[in-house]
Amino acid sequence: MTDRPPLPPFTRATAAQKVQAAEDAWNTRDPQRVALAYSEDSVWRNRDTFLTGRAEIVEFLTAKWARELDYALRKDLWAFDGDRIAVRFQYECRDAGGQWWRSYGNELWEFDGRGLMTRREASINDVRITEGERRILGPRPEAERGLTFPLQ
Repeated sequence: MTDRPPLPPFTRATAAQKVQAAEDAWNTRDPQRVALAYSEDSVWRNRDTFLTGRAEIVEFLTAKWARELDYALRKDLWAFDGDRIAVRFQYECRDAGGQWWRSYGNELWEFDGRGLMTRREASINDVRITEGERRILGPRPEAERGLTFPLQ
């Protein structure tokens, strides 16, 4: 298996690069592509769901993006140390009934020496929004990379 640079221990620059790479991958909404960033035995907690391994990650993400339509995400580096990164994020999507949502969350990531994520813990809260309140309208434009996304 190949390495997934940047590799730990992280610097501010390489941690930010890892966060942007994750944002870019998740915005593809391609579960197979996203799962390649995780180790074969990666463990997750996503809200109240616990997963182990790439197959479960792919299954989870496939179901997620089937119900979270027009999903678009922003991630910001919060902190880093050695092989760990903390991230805050926001994403917007709509459900099948047309209701728009903005989800706010925090993630804790841990990586192996090859740069694969071995552990992901995500705490997420959802807020109803109107279509007119949307502000995440697709992948982050190049000019906005590295900028912190506003809280509201």
